[in-house]
Amino acid sequence: MNASSNNYAPFQWQRAVIKVGSNLIAPQGNRCCIEHLMPLAQFISQSRRQGKSVVLVSSGAVAAGRSALGGEPPASLSRKQAMAAVGQNRMMANWARLFDFDIAQMLLTHNDIRQRDSYLNIKSTLRELLEFDILPIVNENDSVASDELKFGDNDNLAALVALVAEADTLMLCTDIDGLYTANPHHDPKASPIRRVETLTAEHMALAGDSHSCIGTGGMLTKLQAASKAAANGVQTLIINGGDANSYMQLSQGRVPGTLIQAGQSRDSAKKNWLRHSLKAKGQLAVDEGAAKALVSAGASLLPVGITEVQGHFDIGEAVEVSFQGKVIATGLSQYSAAELRQICGAQSLNIESRLGYVRAPVAVHRDDLILH
Repeated sequence: MNASSNNYAPFQWQRAVIKVGSNLIAPQGNRCCIEHLMPLAQFISQSRRQGKSVVLVSSGAVAAGRSALGGEPPASLSRKQAMAAVGQNRMMANWARLFDFDIAQMLLTHNDIRQRDSYLNIKSTLRELLEFDILPIVNENDSVASDELKFGDNDNLAALVALVAEADTLMLCTDIDGLYTANPHHDPKASPIRRVETLTAEHMALAGDSHSCIGTGGMLTKLQAASKAAANGVQTLIINGGDANSYMQLSQGRVPGTLIQAGQSRDSAKKNWLRHSLKAKGQLAVDEGAAKALVSAGASLLPVGITEVQGHFDIGEAVEVSFQGKVIATGLSQYSAAELRQICGAQSLNIESRLGYVRAPVAVHRDDLILH
């Protein structure tokens, strides 16, 4: 564990999931405010002009809706859920004021990401939004969630979104300057930790509970999120989102907070996950054209290139891809075995005429596929 210096740690990123806490969105605890969000919005806009991608994970729905129900913290779970139902619109309207491009709202729970079908749908939606240069704004579905809302873990949700969005960086914006050797709210001698190569139990012990009556997370949930991110090849930045200088430093390729490094590259993490963690439930035999497209061009696998479907598997399960009896790739299927048997050999334009619907134009997307 190294507590450092006043030097800013350099870093690079291309696609980031940025999580913003309730303290920054509704600092008074009962309404949205742009006081701390304008510098962040400018940073996001500038990053997008540089060709970078951003997904925003926004807390604050409960705080934004609190005034409508006359609630003072703490409130019952059902009251918080009602506050969230009111606050979602207010929160999105607040974000819309800050951008001159399209934004999109996605309401998720952890369960949505854990279920195979939902996981693929979320991934496809994020992919389409980013492809069309739309800013996704994700929040936990607080108006229907129970345990998620009660224990408050948008930090961990953001880590899971980073995995689904295939981000290389997770930025957690809070109201302190990163991780310290002690709680800076209580100990004036606490010094910042600028870089963490590997999170340890010692780091976790430094994290206390949330000191805020507005939000539901604290430094511990941020370190838990960082640990999940690191295991999936994603670096994490914990910064003071209320300090405009933070975004100035970020724009210059420096992070004025704590940089928690990834344990391995994102590609390596994904390859290890697909190759070693998932058991293939079936096999797709492909023709020569499809094999060349996969191996030489890094293409997705289209139904037209599939000659045979073996095994029984559901949507989102792992399948092997073989050519002339040799396995050349492993990936996640966008369709079940039964569906692929109906559309194998068909052009993507003909999927709907065979199934009555189109879940995806590909059988296995290139982002969900590794070569052997």
